[in-house]
Amino acid sequence: MDVKTLPLDTEALLAGLKPWIECESPTFDPAAVNRMMDLAAAETAAAGATITRIPGSAGLGDCVLGDFPHPRRGEPGILVMSHLDTVHPVGTLEKLPFRREGSRCYGPGILDMKGGAYAGLQAIVALARAGVETPLPVSVLYTSDEEIGSPGTREIIMEQARKHRFILVPEPGQPGDGVVTGRYAIARFNLLAEGRPSHAGSKLKDGRSAISMMARQLLAIEAMTDEDCTFSVGVIQGGQWVNCVPTLCRAEALSMAKRQADLDRGVERMLALSNRDADGTGFTVTRGVTRPVWEPDEGVMKLYGLAREIAAEIGWELGHASAGGGSDANFTGAAGIPSLDGLGVLGAGYHTLGEYIEVDSLPRRIRLMAGLLSRLAA
Repeated sequence: MDVKTLPLDTEALLAGLKPWIECESPTFDPAAVNRMMDLAAAETAAAGATITRIPGSAGLGDCVLGDFPHPRRGEPGILVMSHLDTVHPVGTLEKLPFRREGSRCYGPGILDMKGGAYAGLQAIVALARAGVETPLPVSVLYTSDEEIGSPGTREIIMEQARKHRFILVPEPGQPGDGVVTGRYAIARFNLLAEGRPSHAGSKLKDGRSAISMMARQLLAIEAMTDEDCTFSVGVIQGGQWVNCVPTLCRAEALSMAKRQADLDRGVERMLALSNRDADGTGFTVTRGVTRPVWEPDEGVMKLYGLAREIAAEIGWELGHASAGGGSDANFTGAAGIPSLDGLGVLGAGYHTLGEYIEVDSLPRRIRLMAGLLSRLAA
């Protein structure tokens, strides 16, 4: 089919996107995430899908699976995979309200990645309205914890992904209107400094500050960054009373590398920082969630080739690249399931109070995904 002829009204699309953005859903607020899942489930069901609600693990929101009707339902098909959790706490709308300003539309999570998740669903809706039956069955999966590395959903993701031939991930598109055909490796670490308490006013020298210990380690960790592997500390918590030398300080660190071997060396360097003194004080590094390197293979490049053909028909040259930042395509791509990422809308400022999408990219990316859904075959 000619995807250029799909009837898409940009203003109507933005009006439909607005409730998704105004339903705030930070990862660590499972009730908020589940309100977003309720909304997505309702709209996906209205589009014709059979909905399966998958309860979240402790402290996390649910996932939603939508299976669309198809004569070949039960055979391996296409999974459109999105996350609906964001990094923005409830109340961010006061500082970053949903609004259009010229060619941009703003809002918390609009780029990463509710705009893409919504676009993926609208691609399916547009094909149905046009009376186009996809060659393969189509399902959508909305997950709840991608922003913290998908610790509670990785098994769900892989269970569903292995049932399909192709994975489409509408994370934000790449600068220059490209897509993602690989992802760097990412490892997270939990850091714990254990000091010795004392009264900060009268017995300061008797104590050993866990916060001071952590501060020194933080500087040492970030100084390990080089061209092959980066290190950063993004969370730190310590102390309770200003007149007490703090006993505990906790932090979280993240490391990223383009090659798995470089990340493995980075992990070794991080774990080697653990130490324990005779007095019981010390510093401990434990490994958290890790996303493996996803490198493009023949299946990925064939999938990209089809996307490039469709984009050319729509009117642009579709580039591709490996990217940092991590996504759930790290898991599916590294497992050898042909995956194409970065299919979502374009924009900038994600994870900030200036997050926006480029409005004209919304219908364009819907057409791209509709073209893939309508042409991918066994």
